[in-house]
Amino acid sequence: MSSKPTVGITLGDYNGIGAEVIIKTLQDDRIFRFCNVVIYGQRNIISYYAKLLKVQNFQVNEVKDLETLNLKIPNVLNCWTEQVQIQPGTATDEAGASALLCLNTAIKDLTEGKIDVLVTGPVNKSTISKHQPDFTGQTEFVTKAAGSAQSMMLLVNDGLRVGLVTNHVSLKDVTEKIDSNLVFQKIELLHNSLKKDFLIHKPRIAVLGLNPHAGDNSLLGKEEKEIIAPAVNRAKDKGWYVLGPFAADGFFGAQNFRHFDAVLAMYHDQGLIPFKTLSFGSGVNYTAGLNVIRTSPDHGTAYDIAGKDQANADSLRSAIFTGLDIARHRAEYKEMTANPVEKVQVERERSE
Repeated sequence: MSSKPTVGITLGDYNGIGAEVIIKTLQDDRIFRFCNVVIYGQRNIISYYAKLLKVQNFQVNEVKDLETLNLKIPNVLNCWTEQVQIQPGTATDEAGASALLCLNTAIKDLTEGKIDVLVTGPVNKSTISKHQPDFTGQTEFVTKAAGSAQSMMLLVNDGLRVGLVTNHVSLKDVTEKIDSNLVFQKIELLHNSLKKDFLIHKPRIAVLGLNPHAGDNSLLGKEEKEIIAPAVNRAKDKGWYVLGPFAADGFFGAQNFRHFDAVLAMYHDQGLIPFKTLSFGSGVNYTAGLNVIRTSPDHGTAYDIAGKDQANADSLRSAIFTGLDIARHRAEYKEMTANPVEKVQVERERSE
């Protein structure tokens, strides 16, 4: 049908800013030079927000499947047929059920290879969990649905990349979740993603400590010495460029992140606070370590500005193009490593 990759975008919570940033992004028809686009949601909701935002002539093509996509305008796959009550800025169980339906439909198409990149719109975990009690976040949900035992939340913006050892975990539970094997597994996952997804031949990775001042020589905690440092040393033994553990505050304050291709943080806020301070509005949440590609904007539902024409679409736009870049990089990496040249040990004859 088309040589261009197909990007699927889930609507997210329709009472949030998901529809608004989708409309603002896809108004620029230059995006269709690079990909085909299908929105997982409902056409009526897209039309409602286009009218609310006073967007003229925003055309969409309604489809029942992905066999008949229009290659020049957005396509909408209706994930439900019932009429719903749209209440911008309000969290409702009905919106949570619809967001979950969009997510499940899109993940099925992603894992079946019908779309090449999935970009997930912002959702409300609380309203979704009413219908999916074990739901803790889209990263974990997509990981499980993709059949992967391990993944990483990797925040990306230009040269700044911040990965997490633990994702949506209560702070009081972080220490019991972290062990040396887990930290090493996350270092390995990050190392492999930087090579395959970002085409960085020799990745440079910085690992942060868990405690203030990275434990301050075990005065403030022993996790750095007993858990994190052994994982770093294990990575070094493999010949990887991995340094740490670093004290998180000084590391970002001194701009040391600029000397590395990625930073591995121990828990959610340790990584996301500096990342969003430096990149808010244009950052991308990427799920590294999967055999499929999923990205997301780095913001939430933003109920306080929903429907007010105040939402910035830069992060969604970045999420689309980051996904496309990763798809291209993976294809290039696969081609480069398909027939590796066998190493041959040549022993030079000593001249007498």
